Amino acid sequence: MDKKQARLRRARKTRARISEAEAVRLMVHRSNCHIYAQVISGCGTRTLASASTVEQEVRGQVPAGGTVAAAKVVGKLIAERARAAGVEEVAFDRSGFLYHGRVKALAEAAREGGLKF
Repeated sequence: MDKKQARLRRARKTRARISEAEAVRLMVHRSNCHIYAQVISGCGTRTLASASTVEQEVRGQVPAGGTVAAAKVVGKLIAERARAAGVEEVAFDRSGFLYHGRVKALAEAAREGGLKF
């Protein structure tokens, strides 16, 4: 089993627990160059809010998309957009990525922005 398969196996377990509860989830994906976040409805069919370092608005604030500072900006932005869509509480889906570094920074910034998880 390689790194990607192990990560996807961890992600499957988390998503199974979240889908049982039918909770709105905050999904995070990271690559070497960027970080992406989406708030997905409980049934899993609609994206309620999204933010990433690919957006022009975020690129103006941070020089590089693959940094902790960029993850904090995306976390604050996703919290703001989720609250505008009427979402207060989410389940955090880290997509099998370890909870440290950029993933942790995004989660903490989203909490500071008013999301509860």
